[in-house]
Formats: sequence, structure tokens, C-alpha cells
Amino acid sequence: MNLSLVDPFVLAQDYPESTTGSLRSGHATCVRFNRKGDFLAAGRVDGTVVIFDVETNGVARKLKGHTRQVQSLSWSRDGRYLLTASQDWKCNIWDLSDGSIVRSVRFEAPIYIGELHPWNHFKFVVALFDDQPLFVDATNREAIKMTLPSAPKRTRYDEDEATTDKQAAQDAKQNTTVVVFTASGEHVISGTSKGWLNIIELSTRTTIYSTKICSGVVIYLRVTSSGRDVVLNASDRIIRTIQLPNLTAADLDPDTIDMEVEHKFQDVVNRLSWNHVCFSSTGEYVTASTYNNHDIYIWERNHGSLVKILEGPKEEHGVVEWHPHRPLIAACGLETGRIHIWSIIPQQRWSALAPDFVEVEENVEYIEHEDEFDIHPQEEIHKRRLDLEDEDIDVLTIEPVKGSIIEEENPFRMPVQLDLNDSDGEEEFIAIGRGEMRRKSPTDGRDYTLEGDAVASGDDRKSKTKKRR
Repeated sequence: MNLSLVDPFVLAQDYPESTTGSLRSGHATCVRFNRKGDFLAAGRVDGTVVIFDVETNGVARKLKGHTRQVQSLSWSRDGRYLLTASQDWKCNIWDLSDGSIVRSVRFEAPIYIGELHPWNHFKFVVALFDDQPLFVDATNREAIKMTLPSAPKRTRYDEDEATTDKQAAQDAKQNTTVVVFTASGEHVISGTSKGWLNIIELSTRTTIYSTKICSGVVIYLRVTSSGRDVVLNASDRIIRTIQLPNLTAADLDPDTIDMEVEHKFQDVVNRLSWNHVCFSSTGEYVTASTYNNHDIYIWERNHGSLVKILEGPKEEHGVVEWHPHRPLIAACGLETGRIHIWSIIPQQRWSALAPDFVEVEENVEYIEHEDEFDIHPQEEIHKRRLDLEDEDIDVLTIEPVKGSIIEEENPFRMPVQLDLNDSDGEEEFIAIGRGEMRRKSPTDGRDYTLEGDAVASGDDRKSKTKKRR
């Protein structure tokens, strides 16, 4: 749509209002926008990763390399590489220039989540089920796996309170459930099953700071694009936002780090639990999908108040993602696997085309002005044309689009694959339970005799009977 026709007050709105569409290619379980926001990656139940073009809502590419459900997705900074973590105990790094697998790393336990390094696409961290988290360096073909600690860093006060043996026994029972990189990539923030939040230094692989953030399990963490704030979802039904200290400071003293909760978001009336949380494009809003509910909540962080409850399809949503530069939210439906989109529907402001253009609610009688349709002499018309020809038009300069990010001189642009035969339309899948789908058999609707001779379906039998008559 032409930006001149859009109301500027609508463009200034920061959060979506209503559902505007949906995407479907198989049963999606997780979604993730790339940094530029022009592509949306979706992991499916069958292990396939589908990449949608955000502008056209079409399928740009399909990546097939997993055999089980995709757990998490993580884009590289330039948008060329994609890390996928699956329930088949493998992590794949894809090169989207040709759709090939650059590295494939297998682990000894199922994977909770995998996160790509913000500056090096061959390095990533994973949180494993009932095992220690790992920092993986896949620069060479043989990946190097380095164990990261799950035990929190105890202070002197904690050591005085209890015996060392008792603390060691408690720390041994802790598991890391989620890991995420800081903006610089020099530290990792991890959450444990006992409610601890740890900051791990990658160069030494030691915990430099720990704090007891909640009483339950830390389910999910997400850092803003600026790297200054982190949002935390826990099993105690409370969403917390925390301001991160400057971990890259030269005079950083780990003993002076203090991380306090900025805001707490919860539904006190209904006592809802939250499936997934994320920040808005600017970090001013926090959105979350609800457990056993179809609503999506949006809070603003300045005052910590609820600003919008998005209503959409009557199904529970899992992973929810906010577009990096637009007021657009995508969420996965747990029952159908459809990706639902919430955005803003701008009203066209046709009065912007001409200063004397008037919008009317109903038909009115038009009165012609005195010289509106008068015939002007040819000399005057020719003079106007010559004056317009003298204007210099610049067709070479490319101005940056409002809301876009500044990239390097040669940004990567993923080639769109056009020969996608297996579209996996909605009619090819059948719901067999809550959140469970199976592919429709190609023999549905046909009967077979015991001898193996196929008998036509009901419609075919009727047509044959008419011909015989």
C-alpha cells in the first residue's frame, strides 16, 4: 500500500489490534523472524522447516533434515544461516543460499532449546534434557562440545548458612532449562529448574553471577535486540523483565553485579499460566500466549500495565513472535498448527492525494467550479510540458526505508525456491487429537476387494451405473 494514503497516526501505533490472516504449511510448532523481518521460519511436527516470505505470505523454501519435531529456531545476524534444534537429538546449521546443511551435531539427550551466537554462525549453545548445557564450536567438521555449569554461584552468606555437602547435593539436582546469548556473545544467561538465573562467562566457562529469581522452573528467556533487557517466563505464572548490567565493561567486578526485577506481569484474577513470551520490536512491550486459553496478552513496560488482549481463533497458542520492525505478531496454534497473524489494518486516507480532495460519507450533488474544465490554449499546455522536462529526476539514489535496519554493503538475500511441489496443503492433514495431526492416506475414499482389485469410490460407481443404463 502507498504510504501517502495511510493515516500517520496509524503508522505510529506500536502494537497490533486484530487478526489479519494466517499461514499454513503442515503443522507448525515454533516460529522465528530473521533480523530484517522479511522471512519467517517455522518448524513443523514432522521435522521440516518452512520459510515464509512475510510480504507475499508464500513459501520461499523448505528444509528437510530432521526426523522429529523441531524444538527451536535461531537465525544468524546476516540472515544467511539458520540453527534448528529437534527432538531427534540433533542440531543442524543450514546455509540458506542453497538450502544445504553446513553442520549437523548430535547430542546424547533431547534438546530443550538451541541459540546461535550473535556474531559467529558456527558457535551455539544448547540446553539438554536432564543433562548439563553445552557450548558447541562447529567451526571444524568435528564439533567441539564444552560443558557449561548449571550450579549457581554461592556467596559467602550462603556458605555460612548451610553445609557444603548439603549445597552440593542440592546443586547436583539442578538442570538448565533455557540458555541465551548476550548481545556481545561473550556471556550466556541460563535459567535452571530450581528458579536460578546464572550468568556464565564463555572464555572461562564459569558462573560469575547467580540470583534466585523465582520459586519454580525457568521456562523461557529472551533478550531484546539492544541487549539491555531480558524477559523471563517461569512456572509460577509470573512474567518478569530484568535490566542487564554492562557485562562488557573493562572494569567489571562480578561481585558488584546486581540484577533486580523491573516489572512483574501476571493475571491475578484468572491465574493464567503462560506458554511463551517475547519482546516487541522496540522492547517497549511484552507479549505472551496463555495456557489453555486462546488470548494473547500485551503489556507496556513504562508503567507495567496491560494495554491489549488480542482475540483470534478459538485455539490455544504456543510460540508467539513479534516482528522486528512492525507491529505484527505471529503465533502457532497448538491444535491446527496454523500460524495466526495479528497486525494493523490501516484505513486509506484518499484526501492525501490532493489538497482539495474531500471524503464524504454519502453521495452529494457536485457543483462544478467556473474554470474547472475550461479548455486551455495549446501554447500554455506546451509551455507546462517544457517546464516539467527541465526538472532533474534522480533515479539512482536509494533512500533507506523507514523502519529498516542498516546492513552491510552487500547484504545477503535468500534465493526463493519456486519449484515447491509438496505444498502440504491443509486438506492433506487430518486432526486425530489435541495437537496431533497425521497425513491423509492417498487411498482414502476408495474400497479394495480381498483379491486386490480396486473398486471405484461412491461417486465413480454412480457414474458407471448411469452409463450402463
